[in-house]
Amino acid sequence: MKIALYQMHVIPGEPEKNIEKINQWLDELDELDDEIDIAVLPEMWNTSYRLNELTELADEDGQRILPFLEQKAKEIHKHIVAGSIAYKKGNEIYNRTIVVNNEGKCINTYDKAHLVPMFNEHHFLTSGSKKSTVYELDEIEMGTIICYDLRFPELTRSLALEDAKVIFVSAQWPKSRIDHWKVLLRARAIENQVYIIACNSVGTCDDNEFGGHSLAYAPDGTLIDSLYYDEDTLIVDIDFDSQEKIREAIPIFNSLRTDLY
Repeated sequence: MKIALYQMHVIPGEPEKNIEKINQWLDELDELDDEIDIAVLPEMWNTSYRLNELTELADEDGQRILPFLEQKAKEIHKHIVAGSIAYKKGNEIYNRTIVVNNEGKCINTYDKAHLVPMFNEHHFLTSGSKKSTVYELDEIEMGTIICYDLRFPELTRSLALEDAKVIFVSAQWPKSRIDHWKVLLRARAIENQVYIIACNSVGTCDDNEFGGHSLAYAPDGTLIDSLYYDEDTLIVDIDFDSQEKIREAIPIFNSLRTDLY
């Protein structure tokens, strides 16, 4: 399975310009590699971290972005793990992931559960009330988490216990803590024996500089490939046969002590 990640410089506060950037990127994917199955986007790609402007900028009920993603996925015949967007429902604003399959159907959403206290996200966003759940693309179980969720291993483990083989992480992770990003992603891969596919953004939003390093780890923690600090596309090829061998060699899930923890 081939997966393409867009390490994007999100234009702060400009949803229409960001939609156009993504539209162009999706159109170019076949020129990069016509065997790409899944396209992955970063966190808050419609607005970036203009949190105090989200009342005006967030996509109300997904009316603009969801039809765009559904039409585009069907048009290019690729699944889109569409990172997350600022999504407005009533008086609440959520940081919401959207997954659309290659037939143009939205098959999964998740509202970020863990809001970042250092950015005062809880002053502007509502945290999700339901956990992230597993969905299938090409009959493979997958899951999605968002940025700060990465620091809470229980969430990733819950997806692994639902038999997720791939976990996507969409982020606007700061450059100042990029070492944490790499270590935590690798740990989540090893401890759950899953592919970790992580799409970060680059560039700045006001005083925040994002760290790039979109990457993929194999289920044994081997780095498959990584980008660095520039806007770019990462294409990775993952092999589920090798994942099964890793799980057979170290059968951690057979050793779980659910009677103790």
